[in-house]
Amino acid sequence: MRYYIKTFGCQQNVADSERIASAFKGRGMAKARSYQEADYIVINTCMVRESAENRVYGLVNNIEKLKTKNAKLKIIVTGCMVGIAFRDKTGKYLERLKKIMPSVDEFMPIEEVGFDHAPVRSDRYSAWVPISNGCNNFCTFCVVPFTRGREISRSYDAIIQECEELKKKGYKKITLLGQNVNSYGADILIGEKNIQVMRDLEHIYFNVKLKVSREAGSRSAGKNEKWHGKIENFQNGNIKLKPIYVKHLGRYRIPTLFPYLLEEVADIGFDTIDFISSNPWDFSDELIDVIARNGNISRTIHLPVQSGDDDMLKRMNRWYTSDEYLRLVSKLKLKIKNVHLTTDIIVGFCGESDTAFKNTVQLCQKVGFEKAYISMYSERPMTAATKTFADDVPHPIKKKRWIILDTLINKKNHGAKKSI
Repeated sequence: MRYYIKTFGCQQNVADSERIASAFKGRGMAKARSYQEADYIVINTCMVRESAENRVYGLVNNIEKLKTKNAKLKIIVTGCMVGIAFRDKTGKYLERLKKIMPSVDEFMPIEEVGFDHAPVRSDRYSAWVPISNGCNNFCTFCVVPFTRGREISRSYDAIIQECEELKKKGYKKITLLGQNVNSYGADILIGEKNIQVMRDLEHIYFNVKLKVSREAGSRSAGKNEKWHGKIENFQNGNIKLKPIYVKHLGRYRIPTLFPYLLEEVADIGFDTIDFISSNPWDFSDELIDVIARNGNISRTIHLPVQSGDDDMLKRMNRWYTSDEYLRLVSKLKLKIKNVHLTTDIIVGFCGESDTAFKNTVQLCQKVGFEKAYISMYSERPMTAATKTFADDVPHPIKKKRWIILDTLINKKNHGAKKSI
């Protein structure tokens, strides 16, 4: 029996597909060269943009025709589209998927694929390492809290153990993955039931016990004096970790272990350690210091801004102003030599005026982004923006704004910058 996996979307989906491949391999199956040669076809879906969703429908429609030639063929759909369907308590979204894609044999929540076996990695140099899943930040445009649920951290020990094994196997680069890596460990520190709960499933993404269990003499030991948490120590065994608290909305609200984790991974000795993705509002000074003193942590930092206009940021439920974002950029540039910044930007979000877009352009000019992933806003089910705001920016204007920013940032070395 042969399997084929088609992955849409982000790096987290790629990492998920590596684990799906491991599950098939464990059942004695071989990888097919194309979906035309497969007996099991898995489609790992994305819902961040409407265009990604539509590509899934088109692919399933093409695969459906193969069932007349191969009676054994099974089509399995997983990923974000299934995540939102199983979190929709009305059942309407799952009914919709079944109606649109009647040839699909199984809609499988990604949470059912565990971490029992090592992922099947296609790259022998670089590896993806998930550290958390889900998101507690309900940006009004974003469907991720509804597709992946509440943020859950993977065991600290499990992450370190996987990284150490990758180093022994000769991997040179790893990328730590999470919807928001900066808040890694919040549920470990204060209890998962104290984190905002939204559409949890029976299964959780990580099937390991949440804990921080460090042995005496660990690489973290001896480094703890330089951290200054805002409450009591978090202790396991002989090691005390002071949680890093990030100031948000005037108070220290977000506890994290990510600076500890990142530094311990850096000490393992990889050539390059990267991490994605980060939110600007909880990028701590301690995290900046860790990056600055560890030369093998990537000097390219992905820091999504989404908009450079304060009114748009409020509408998006992004917890910072344009000035606060620029102050963070200044800190990064001051403390980290040769730092480069990449970002995400949405054009044509609900109510975006010419002036609001111009503010975004001006912010981009001030920052000097190395690269930008620019998207045109599209409505997403269950999000606050879809429920509350009108998608009132015409598509031709969205396209024009996309071209302006793409020319300004991504094609700056291939022509003069566009002015408005």
